[in-house]
Amino acid sequence: MASIRAGGQATSVLLADDDARLRQLLELELGEEGYAVRSCGDGIGALMQIRQEPPDLLVLDWMLPDLSGVEVCQRLRSTGVQVPVLMLTGRDAVKDRVEALDAGADDYLVKPFSIEELLARLRALARRSNGAAGPTKEQSDLLELEDLQLNLASHEVSRGGVAVHLSHTEFQLLRCLMAEAGRVQSRQSLLEQVWGEDFVGDANVLDVYVRYLRRKLESPGQPTLIQTVRGVGFLVKAGAIKEPPQ
Repeated sequence: MASIRAGGQATSVLLADDDARLRQLLELELGEEGYAVRSCGDGIGALMQIRQEPPDLLVLDWMLPDLSGVEVCQRLRSTGVQVPVLMLTGRDAVKDRVEALDAGADDYLVKPFSIEELLARLRALARRSNGAAGPTKEQSDLLELEDLQLNLASHEVSRGGVAVHLSHTEFQLLRCLMAEAGRVQSRQSLLEQVWGEDFVGDANVLDVYVRYLRRKLESPGQPTLIQTVRGVGFLVKAGAIKEPPQ
């Protein structure tokens, strides 16, 4: 079960939501599923609890009374905290989804939602965090393509010797691409490897994260690295020099 980590310990979840009734319901449901649940009703409290005892997963409401969920995400990512985040919100516009993902959320669930969907998304996040699709022991800790390096042991990425800071999901997607450098990987394969076989979100999330990686890895004047094969998927290989914006 995704609620049990390697070693037999329960997966810990921090739930941050100012709706006391929803918080109580989710605490009960997650507890029944075997998760070790803590909760709070505001953003500052979430940040304090994460500093004191980082959880394995964070379920974060967008509309909190002090800091918004987006602001909490931004603060976590800016300090290098890569706990997987599932954002809960009543907002369903594309621009809102993009804002949440840009802030560092790994997944996004619109209220009202079913408990079954919430649990499925948490299972997918837990598998990715536990490295269920990770490398085998025989694989090298260092993946390289041209001047791009990805260190599996330290979770560090650099291009041309300059460190590149990636979110947890960005790192997992780049790892999957670099593990099969020069080979096209289908969209479905990448979604299953990074988001899990029972992923129930919008498949366009893959395009969003490819765009994030390109923005961070491909500066003007450098060769492009992530190539699109229309109708099939993506691969990593050195491509044409990226032109500066006009």
